[in-house]
Amino acid sequence: PDIHLVATLLELKHLMPAQTRETGRKVVQKVVDDLLEKLRHRTVQAITGALNKQARRRNPRLRDTDWNATIHKNLKHYQPNYRSIIPEVRVGYGHKNRRATKDIILCLDQSGSMGTSVVYSGIFGAVLASLPGVRTRMIAFDTQIADLTEHLEDPVELLFGVQLGGGTDINNALAYCQRLITNPEDTIFILLSDLFEGGDVVRMQARCTEMVQSGVQMICLPALSDDGAPAYDRELARFLATLNIPVFACTPDRFPDLMAAAIEGDLSGWR
Repeated sequence: PDIHLVATLLELKHLMPAQTRETGRKVVQKVVDDLLEKLRHRTVQAITGALNKQARRRNPRLRDTDWNATIHKNLKHYQPNYRSIIPEVRVGYGHKNRRATKDIILCLDQSGSMGTSVVYSGIFGAVLASLPGVRTRMIAFDTQIADLTEHLEDPVELLFGVQLGGGTDINNALAYCQRLITNPEDTIFILLSDLFEGGDVVRMQARCTEMVQSGVQMICLPALSDDGAPAYDRELARFLATLNIPVFACTPDRFPDLMAAAIEGDLSGWR
């Protein structure tokens, strides 16, 4: 059992008789459990660290001071005569309940070519949904839209809610997701798609422009997998790049770092 078998089982699940479907679910459960064990710790570590950094504030109370960061910040104020650093600026963290909250929307193209990417996205979505400080939504689409957010606590159920195969209408999916965005500047929008748009390309481009201009951090991943260079619409990818939207295939082991950079608000190294 591996992630490729899971993608195949999800694509063929409607053709399976009941008994075989139950066996397939057990296979999916095993692979998902293995991947969760592998990916959860690194993801939690990266996201929690990013949230803590975002909550950092200047001149905190002494008990909230990050002394290592404070010393580093004030090295320029070293006084040779006193062999001491003058901490003109103290750096620390606010209380946990003061952390800035981020809204994360994972928008998944469920066309057949995206199989392994969708599986990884479901697993990462489940991990993100378990973290304090972020609100996660997961939307799957082809020419129709399925809001799978309520299944984030159960990644196997979530994956069985995906309908792999069919057409692609990114514009329609963006229109739905735009209605979910209430705090654009605190929203991270991940579009997982090969960008072969079967809907209204011009309107889709306009929606991307609107989202970026409103303050949404938008990232496009033609693939989230270890499968190598994906096939994707390079012309549409170039358009997204003009909006400073990073477009690249991402391996699962790099995804936690990507999300951490997005939460910290600095994607310059990912463009």
